[in-house]
Parts: sequence; C-alpha cells; structure tokens
Amino acid sequence: MRVLAGALWSAAGAAWRGGFSFAGQDVARWFPGHMAKGLKKMQSSLKLVDCIIEVHDARIPLSGRNPLFQEALGIKPHLLVLNKMDLADLKEKQKIVGHLNKEGVKNVIFTNCLKDENIKQIVPMVTELIESGYRYHRGENLEYCIMVIGVPNVGKSSLINSLRRQHLRKGKASRVGGLPGVTKAVMSKIQVCERPLMFLLDTPGVLAPRIQDVETGLKLATCGTILDHLVGEDIIADYLLFTLNKQQQFRYVEHYDLGEACDDIGSVLKRIAMKLKKIHKVKMLTGTGDVNVIQPNYSAAAYDFIRNFRSGVLGQVMFDTAILEEPQANHDSDS
Repeated sequence: MRVLAGALWSAAGAAWRGGFSFAGQDVARWFPGHMAKGLKKMQSSLKLVDCIIEVHDARIPLSGRNPLFQEALGIKPHLLVLNKMDLADLKEKQKIVGHLNKEGVKNVIFTNCLKDENIKQIVPMVTELIESGYRYHRGENLEYCIMVIGVPNVGKSSLINSLRRQHLRKGKASRVGGLPGVTKAVMSKIQVCERPLMFLLDTPGVLAPRIQDVETGLKLATCGTILDHLVGEDIIADYLLFTLNKQQQFRYVEHYDLGEACDDIGSVLKRIAMKLKKIHKVKMLTGTGDVNVIQPNYSAAAYDFIRNFRSGVLGQVMFDTAILEEPQANHDSDS
C-alpha cells in the first residue's frame, strides 16, 4: 500500500501522537516469576551442551533478550537465530547485524521456520562454531548436543521441527503453539540431523525477572511472548496501532475497510467490531427500568486486530527502529 500510505500520512499525520504514553503501566506485574526453575534446569544441563542456539523474534532484534542467558552464552559457542523474518521489516538488516556485532553477538541468522527459510545454514554454522571453539575436544564422542533457548513464543520448537524436516525428513518432535509457554520443561534430546549426528534440547521460554522499561515490555507483549490478558488486549492494540501508523504501515485500513487511517484506538476498535459484527448486549439501568443496549465488543475487536498483526496480515514491522538510530555507546553496556 505504498501509494495509499503517502496520502494517508499527509492527510492524518499532523494530528497523530508524537509518542506513546506509558504512564500508569506497571511492567512488573506482566512477567510471571515462576520461570527461575526452568532457568536452573537449563544451567544444570550446560555441561552436556556443545553449543547454544538462542532464538528471538526478528521484529525486536535488539530488545527483550533475556540478560540471564549472557553468562551461559559467554562460555559456550552461540548462534542467534532471529526468527519470523517474514513478519519483520528488514530494510535495515545490515544495520541490525552491525549493531549486534558491536554488542558481541558475532553469529546471526534470520529465519522463517514455518517455511524452512535459511534453515539449511544452521547445521553447518553450528558445526563450524563447535569445531573452531578453544574447548573443542571431540575424542570418541561423535555427536553434538545443542541447547535451544529464548523468551517464550519466538519459535524454538518450530526451529527444531524445521531442522528435522530438512535433515531427517521427519515430522514434529516438539509441540508448537501460538501462545507463550507451550514448552513446559527441559526435554530429552531430540535428533535433528544424521550427518553430523546432532541432538537439540528444547527448553521452556524464560523471560527476564525484570524488564528494563515499559516499552520493551510492550514490544514483547505485542509480539506474543506473554499472555495478552496480563498486559491487556486494549493496551497491546493501542501500542500496535501507534506503531503501524508511525511506520506508515496502513494495511489495516484496507483490511478492515476503514476508509482512512486513524490514531484513536477506541474509534478503530469500534469500527472493526461493527464490521466483524462483534457486538454484545449490555444491561443499563435507567429511570424507567433496565434497558438492553447493543454495544461493540471492543475486546473481540482488539483480539482480531492483534491476531491479524501476528499472522502478518497487517504488514511487516520493525519495533527497534529507534534503537538503531541511537548512538551505539548507549547499548554496549547491556551485552
């Protein structure tokens, strides 16, 4: 919608929000504290692991990674897989890779595990990382053991299944779901390749116990790494609308037949609800008695809006554009 985008931007852009208000948001309550057990199990398994594959969402390549993984990444060969590349706006791909390189992340690959894009590059990269490592002493053990880590719902299990399709011509070994938290425990080894003999450990998604700021939390939530109700579908939908408008991604206007772009989430959700016939009856008390009033179902509209974004229907987004524009020195200390 590039032609339409320019017209929509010039027509409505002047009246739109210059920034998103995070006032009143309590990021601490969004993130469950029960993930420490999973992290402990992962740490106890590290001695069995030759390499770590960290999977993250390509739409948030520079934010939201769990800093608790850093200790493990420092002692083992590490490959960062930025998955869901089909949903990300990668115009600044080289700048993203350069930014990560400066933070010490030297091995990066973009993938789409659902369509097996770039998956064939992973086994050769992992093999080279292991064999070039200063701790590499293979001896008689001819198999590789790889641990797959990451925050929830970024495609860790999908990666394992994709590798099995590519190298073993076999189906699913790890359950895949559209909600965070499908993988509940560190699993036994899953074979993904015959030559070389390679096994992967699937692990539960582990969020950081404390998120550095509310915006990082909202990025994670919008990409589906936390259950929506912990943040609120209305808040996620509003942040998503703000981001789509800011990046001139107006496919939502055409998809929902809105006629024009809009910066007010209440108005957008009302029109989506009416178009989808998502309405419900609400009982109101009046001076003459109870009256049933038909109202738009804003929650159902927000759910549909978020779901269509996550499936790619509403276009490709890069949430970390602002970080790319900042001086690199501001982020070197985070690595």
